[in-house]
Amino acid sequence: QVQLVESGGGLVQPGGSLNLSCAASGSRFDFYTMAWYRQAPGNQREFVARITNRWTTNYAESVKGRFTISRDDAKNTAYLQMNSLKSEDPAVYYCNAAHTFISKDYWGRGTQVIVSS
Repeated sequence: QVQLVESGGGLVQPGGSLNLSCAASGSRFDFYTMAWYRQAPGNQREFVARITNRWTTNYAESVKGRFTISRDDAKNTAYLQMNSLKSEDPAVYYCNAAHTFISKDYWGRGTQVIVSS
């Protein structure tokens, strides 16, 4: 079992930045690919960014060049640095941990991001 706790969401003006964190516990963090998803009201949950345990990253087209995913295996934490936030970015952001070797994944409860002037 893996427990994931997101933090760092909040209210930011358009063009501003936020850094989300996802703290993991309960299993070896370096066995997991970490990812961020988001869900806006009325929309399906969508992929944002992913980082494997070998630091390979990929991003949704809508956030490329603005968001950066990273991880600190010593702290069992994944991050999502979000810059140049736009009006289409507000959502609940969820952290996901997918085991590298077996078909198991886990979700956090999410952290709210609001972009408003």
